[in-house]
Amino acid sequence: MKTNSANPKEDLQAIREIMERSSKFLSLSGLSGVFAGVCALIGAAVAWLIILDSGHVQYDEYMRSLGASPTANIRLYLAIDTILVLGFAILGAVYFSFRKAKKAGQRFWTNSTKRLVGHLLIPLVTGGIFAIILVFRNNIELVASAMLIFYGLSLVNAGKFTLGEIHYLGLTEIVLGILAGIFINHGLLFWVVGFGVVHIVYGTVMYYRYDRS
Repeated sequence: MKTNSANPKEDLQAIREIMERSSKFLSLSGLSGVFAGVCALIGAAVAWLIILDSGHVQYDEYMRSLGASPTANIRLYLAIDTILVLGFAILGAVYFSFRKAKKAGQRFWTNSTKRLVGHLLIPLVTGGIFAIILVFRNNIELVASAMLIFYGLSLVNAGKFTLGEIHYLGLTEIVLGILAGIFINHGLLFWVVGFGVVHIVYGTVMYYRYDRS
């Protein structure tokens, strides 16, 4: 490979950047994180209203569970709420990342994208199945912890195929999931922080660090 630069360090940096672009999905948009966080906050608010309206699961002013198991209808409503949040978050990630790639004149669906999606889905689908098992075995108090931990694992697993910050976002979600398992009556609060607040903060930082440039 020939270059016109007289500085070998600049040549190596250029080669490194080319290799990184070919092996990693760098079109992940910070706006997708913000959008996912907003979706999570809306979904948590809806879940809160469902829980309060049901009268079967009571929470105090600190969002601590006061016991009682949800009925089958409540499980269904919460499941639909979770699926809608996940669906909108995924659509937002695809839309904003596709827009970023198009703006940069890059392809969106590449081998790097396929590897990213594959490594993301393995822990994510596993965690989803495990959360469903917990719900139907009436271990509802562990669902938030399991979702955060498996989601964090999926981000760590996929982090090597995209922006490095995804790895640390995953570690943050894992820590929050562990804390949700320890402080078991605060599961909904940790869910809000992990899927809502953390995503918004992360997405905002990533937008100003990568997207605007």
